[in-house]
Amino acid sequence: MAFLVQVAIFLAAAVVVVPLARRAGMGSVLGYLLAGVIVGPWALDLVHDEQEILHFAEFGVVLLLFVIGLELKPRRLWAMRRAVFGLGGGQFVLTAAVLAGLAVASGLPFESAVTVGLALSLSSTAFALQALAERNELTTRHGRLSFSILLFQDLAVIPILALLPLMAPASGSTGGEPLWLGIAKAVGMLALVALGGRYLLRYVLRLVARFGTHEVFTATALLTVVGVALMMELVGLSMALGAFLAGVLLADSEYRHELEADIEPFKGLLLGLFFMAVGMTVNIGLVIETPLTVLGLVLGLMLVKMLCLAAVARIETPNWRTVRGTAVALSQGGEFAFVILALGVSSSLMDERTADLLIVAVTLSMAATPLALMAGDWLNARLERESEPEYERHFDEENQVIIAGFGRVGQIVGRILRLRRIGFTALETSVEQVDFVRRFGNKIYYGDASRVELLRAAKADKAVLFVLAIEDVERSLATARAVRKHFPNLTIFARARNRQHAHALMECGIEHIVRDTFHSSLELAHGILMELGLGDFESRHTVDTFRHHDTARLIQQHEVAHDTDRMIEEAKHWTRELEEMFAEDEREAAGKRP
Repeated sequence: MAFLVQVAIFLAAAVVVVPLARRAGMGSVLGYLLAGVIVGPWALDLVHDEQEILHFAEFGVVLLLFVIGLELKPRRLWAMRRAVFGLGGGQFVLTAAVLAGLAVASGLPFESAVTVGLALSLSSTAFALQALAERNELTTRHGRLSFSILLFQDLAVIPILALLPLMAPASGSTGGEPLWLGIAKAVGMLALVALGGRYLLRYVLRLVARFGTHEVFTATALLTVVGVALMMELVGLSMALGAFLAGVLLADSEYRHELEADIEPFKGLLLGLFFMAVGMTVNIGLVIETPLTVLGLVLGLMLVKMLCLAAVARIETPNWRTVRGTAVALSQGGEFAFVILALGVSSSLMDERTADLLIVAVTLSMAATPLALMAGDWLNARLERESEPEYERHFDEENQVIIAGFGRVGQIVGRILRLRRIGFTALETSVEQVDFVRRFGNKIYYGDASRVELLRAAKADKAVLFVLAIEDVERSLATARAVRKHFPNLTIFARARNRQHAHALMECGIEHIVRDTFHSSLELAHGILMELGLGDFESRHTVDTFRHHDTARLIQQHEVAHDTDRMIEEAKHWTRELEEMFAEDEREAAGKRP
C-alpha cells in the first residue's frame, strides 16, 4: 500500500508541476526537479528514501543511452571516433586540470583537489541529452559535439573509479585487485557484449518476434537492457555505457524501430523519476546555511566548464554559435559526480562537508541547465542581430516580385525573370550566400522574410508576386503566415519540401504550390520508360496521367492531412484506382490492335 501511495504522489506531482513549468518556458527537466523539491524532505516531506529512489531511477539514464545507441550504426560511431576521443578527451583533461588547480588554490590538499577536478569535469548525460532532445537540437552541430563529449565522459568513469582507491592513504596495504586486472575484466566484458549483441541477441529477438507476443517482445527488450547493465556493473563499468553499446550493436537490425518504440515509455517515466529524485536530494538546509558559498560554487563551476568547453570546441569548429551551444549544454555537473565524491569520502580523500557542498552545487547546476540554455538563446539572438550586415534594411528600388530564399530554387526563378527583364527583390538569411551571390552581380539582400518590418522595407505592399522559395519548413511557414496576414493582396507562389509541407502551406491559404523534386522526378521517369521500350507518346501519357492524378490526390488529402490512418487508407485506394485506370487503357489499346 505504501508503495502505491508513493507512486501516486510522484505521478500527481509530475502531472501538476511539469506542464506548468513547460508553460512558463522552463522545460520539463526543470519541472521534474521542482516537483522533486516539493515532495521531498525540505518541503512537503511526502516521500522518503530519496537515495534509494535515485539509484532505482538511474535506470532511466541507462534506457536513454540504449535508445540513443539504436540511432547510431557502428559505422557512424566509428566515424565519430575523432570527436569522441579528441574533443571529449581534450575537454576532460583541460576541465579536470583547471578545476583541480582552483581547488588547490582554495586550500584543499592535492588528493582532494584531484578528486574534485575529476568529479566536476563530468557533465550530466541525462540532463544535457534530454534538454537537447526537447529543443530538437540533438542532430545539430553542437548537439553532435555534446554527445561525443558525453560519450567520452562515460568511458572516463571507468579509470576514475579505479584510480581513486589507489590514491587513498591506506591503498598500499589494501588487498584490492591490481589495476591491470580490472582493465582486463572491462575489456573482456566489452568484447563479450559486442559478440553477444551482434550474433546471439539478434537470433533471440528473431525467435521471440516469430513465436512470442508483443508483450513478450517488450519484456525481451527490457531484459536486454537490464542484462547488459548488470554485466557491466559486475566488472565496475558504467551501466549506461553498456546499454549504449548494446543499442549500437542492434542499430543495424530489423528490430531497431520496434525496440525503440517498446523502450520509449519506460525511458520517459524513469528519466522523469530520476530528475524528481535529484530534486529531492538537494540539501536545502546547506543552501540556507551558506547561500553565498553555494551560489559562488554553482556559478564558478558553470563558468569554468563553459570556458573550457568553448576552448576545446573552438578547435573543432570556427562557428561561434556551435561553440556557445556546446559550452552551455554541458556546463552542469553530472550524476557520476555523486558516485565519485562519495567514493572520495569513503577513501579518506576528502572530508564529508566539502563533498556535501559540492553535491549541492552539482545538483543546482543541473537545475540551472534549462535556464542557461534559455540565456544562450537570448545571447545568440542578440549577437546575431548586432552582427547583421548594414545592407539588410536598404532597398534601392521597388519591384513587382519578391523572392524569399535565394538558394537553388530561388536563383533559377531569378535568372529566368532577369532574362525577361523583370525586376525582383531577393531576400536571404545566410550571410555567406548573400556574399557569394553578389559576386556574380546579382542584387540580393540579407534579411529574414518572416519579419514584417523587413517586408515593409522591401516594399511588399507595392509588389505583385511573392515567391516563397525558403528550404527550411518552419521558416517557410512563418514567412507564409506573415505575408498572408499583413499583405493579403500579394499572390504567393510557394515551394514545398514534401506533401506535409504542401498541406501546411494550403492551411495558410496558398494555392500555387510546387513540390521539390516532383517535376524533375516525372522527367526522370519519362526517360526511364522510353529507355525500357515505351514510345514517346505512351511514356508522356503515363507521366502526365500520374501528374494530374497525384496533384488531385494532394488537394483531396488536405482534408485528412492530420489523420494518418485515413491518409494511408485513401492512398491505397488511389493507388488501386490509378492501376485500374492504366489497366483499362491497356485493354482498350489491345482491342484496337488488328
